[in-house]
Amino acid sequence: MRYYLTLFSCLFFTLNTLGQSSKVITLGNKNIQIVWQKSAEGYRIQKVAVNKNGKWVNDLTPSGEYTLLFTETKPSVESAETFDKITGGKFPEDAYHYQQLQWKESTTAVSLNTAGKAYHFFPTTAKLIDSRHIQFSHETEVATITADWKLDEKFSNDIQVKQTITPKKKGFFSLASPTLAALPVDKMAWVSVPGYFQGNFMQENFALAYAYGHGIPSRPVIYRERCASTLSPLVSTKSGITLSIIPEPGLARDPWAKDKITQTDWFIGLSHMNRKSQLSPTLYYPVLGEEKSEREAGQEISYGFRFSLVSGDWFQALNHAIYDVYNFKEGLALRQSKQSLTDRIEKMHHYLIDPKTSLWNIEEYKGKQIGAQSYMGGVVGSNKDAMKNSDYGAMWMLAHATKDPELTQKVLPPAENFKLVQQMTDEGFFKGAIEGQYYLAKSKKFVEEWGSVVEPIGLTYYVMLDIGNMLLFEPANKELKERLTLGAEKLLSWQKPDGSFAVAYDRKTDEELFKDIKDVRPTFYGLLVAYRVLKDEKYLKAAQKGADWFIKNAVETGAFLGVCGDARYAPDFATGQSAQALLDLFDITKDKRYQSAAITSAKIYVGSIYTHPIPSKKIKIVNGVEREDWEISQAGLSFEHGGIFGSATRHGPIQMASHAGLFIRIYGITGEQIFADLARSAAIGRDAFVDLKTSVASYYWQAMNRGAGPYPHHAWWQVGWITDYLLSEAALRSAGKVSFPRGFVTPKVGPHQTYGFEPGTIYGTKASLVIREGFAETGSASIDPLLAKSESGDAYFVMLLNNNTQPVSFNLSLNSEKLKTGSKIKSIKNLASGKLLTETKLQLPGFGMQVLEVTLQ
Repeated sequence: MRYYLTLFSCLFFTLNTLGQSSKVITLGNKNIQIVWQKSAEGYRIQKVAVNKNGKWVNDLTPSGEYTLLFTETKPSVESAETFDKITGGKFPEDAYHYQQLQWKESTTAVSLNTAGKAYHFFPTTAKLIDSRHIQFSHETEVATITADWKLDEKFSNDIQVKQTITPKKKGFFSLASPTLAALPVDKMAWVSVPGYFQGNFMQENFALAYAYGHGIPSRPVIYRERCASTLSPLVSTKSGITLSIIPEPGLARDPWAKDKITQTDWFIGLSHMNRKSQLSPTLYYPVLGEEKSEREAGQEISYGFRFSLVSGDWFQALNHAIYDVYNFKEGLALRQSKQSLTDRIEKMHHYLIDPKTSLWNIEEYKGKQIGAQSYMGGVVGSNKDAMKNSDYGAMWMLAHATKDPELTQKVLPPAENFKLVQQMTDEGFFKGAIEGQYYLAKSKKFVEEWGSVVEPIGLTYYVMLDIGNMLLFEPANKELKERLTLGAEKLLSWQKPDGSFAVAYDRKTDEELFKDIKDVRPTFYGLLVAYRVLKDEKYLKAAQKGADWFIKNAVETGAFLGVCGDARYAPDFATGQSAQALLDLFDITKDKRYQSAAITSAKIYVGSIYTHPIPSKKIKIVNGVEREDWEISQAGLSFEHGGIFGSATRHGPIQMASHAGLFIRIYGITGEQIFADLARSAAIGRDAFVDLKTSVASYYWQAMNRGAGPYPHHAWWQVGWITDYLLSEAALRSAGKVSFPRGFVTPKVGPHQTYGFEPGTIYGTKASLVIREGFAETGSASIDPLLAKSESGDAYFVMLLNNNTQPVSFNLSLNSEKLKTGSKIKSIKNLASGKLLTETKLQLPGFGMQVLEVTLQ
């Protein structure tokens, strides 16, 4: 009976459609419905409806219009227009030379979508192939266009479309995807081209919208795939419907197609608007003037994509593109580590205590011996003499966990002195602030990265966070506590009545700078640090005031700002840092608003992580070495900064997976699998980017495995994020039975946090983190052993984490001599089962964990 009912239903649908006047055609199922009606202009879409909870919602304005771009000559690669800041004056200023090329590329006529002649039309003929397939066609004076529309058999909210251009004359062609429907601005809830912008309001100032994503650009600009994190422009309605467009895998550029970098190739264009500036996710292929766009008469070209009409929000639509179309889960399953993460930490320890490899310097300044690492990147005024320290929390953690005198006696004291002299203590407007991130040894002065500025976020970073993390390890350090108080009072005085902060002040005039952008960064977090250490309620109230402003102006609008001065603060990893700042505020206040805002910020940060191309086992040549494609895949890696201005436009993503621990925590709260998968994809199997000699990963993707290069201090950040990730996984996989207190986030690169300053809890027993190289050997690069010592007695805890999607068998070897000279192992107990181990051949399931208690005799 069910068979006959189904057959009757299909026959009824087909006969009903065929029996209609040829002027009306329907394509639909139980979830979506699209109706075309022929008019004098051609076949227009009259209805687009989505089934939401049993009711048909049709908030989108139907269209069905097509657009073909054509020009006989190749479009110019020069800027077509100039633009001003919202406060007046040229944007960007000449001083930002790193951004000049990107801005030029982004303001050509092609990028601004003004190039070529636009042929707008509705198809004149339609052919019903079957109940799930319609073919439209149309003739223009320059080309014939056909478009096949099919209901997707697997995903019932998707329509697959294949378009073909057959040129009638020689020239350059670009065929936009049809406008299925447009989103009226008054019904708009969210609009995004992931990796470039997201938001819920229109922004008329082009520089603010285009360079920063502070609002939705009001022009139909075309974005390159090089910084599109997920290839899925989308629009969401207030009624909870999301329309997205997703190109078929393989259509966009491959950043390393064969044997060299091809990051800047431009194969597809993405936009949130059609050429007529209606909000409608749109693809352009080929890109006018780019590869394959020049065609001879009769030289046809086709491409495929899908429309997705989801009865859900933008994040649900994003998940669909990432998992269902771009097979992210399968890409994660390919990841195999050649070196464990714990082994990397141990090897980087050796790198960091060797002054030659780590480029460690000791200088005399203001009567103190100050220590920092050489920095060979761009710094204004540098003569190859810049010095910098990065992750003070990781420095103190590694020193305490290893008890290594090379760290405790030779690195920490001069590093602390560096921090003390870095803070301004003279009377005046900047008392308590940071003088600059970098010390120039030859000119004996501290400077900022890009210009003579002082930033409140710099005070949060390099006074509040660094000193705060140091004080977690040294709570009795009176001088550090005085300096933290000095910084807290300065930050308090700089906070505006509405809770916000200035982006920066002029070092010479004390005047506020960068008034064209808001400080939509977690500057307020410094006040939370002050409260947690100094216990003064005024700091907590100020932190909440700042967070409340931040939620309203950043989280709710999707507008964020970065912290890299040389990139004119293009949005960056500070967005992920914001999520952790809000999560920490929730932990103290238990106010659910902060947890909710943290989750939203984390979801937005997913837009800073590549999820394409689909990793494979295809062989590629990288600097003369054969690599499988998944080994060098961008999928799973985050930006330094993306968008129009970002370093990712040229260098690709980064290996600094500071967000990994945060994402594991967010997964634990929400159960959203995407957070765990993204964290793991970033953390494991990235050996192609790790220098074999030092175990330090390259920063930028394009550098592959050149190690620290000009950024030796990055090794500390790598120690920090790996530790945060592993301990977050331990807490998650043990359902909280393994838990260690977290300190404050690190400055600048993201949300990873400090550990090791207080004992944690392992199955109810207090224990402190320790690192004893050579104690636990597994013979498997997928197994990460972590070690802790009980606060009472000689018991040690070995936490074994399998960082592989598949089960792993291994032989555990424990060398008690690494713990205590002359000792032997008395017993090994599995804490989950309570049983003693009789053999050390173990197996862990994919992303599994086992905790062992080892007692000595």
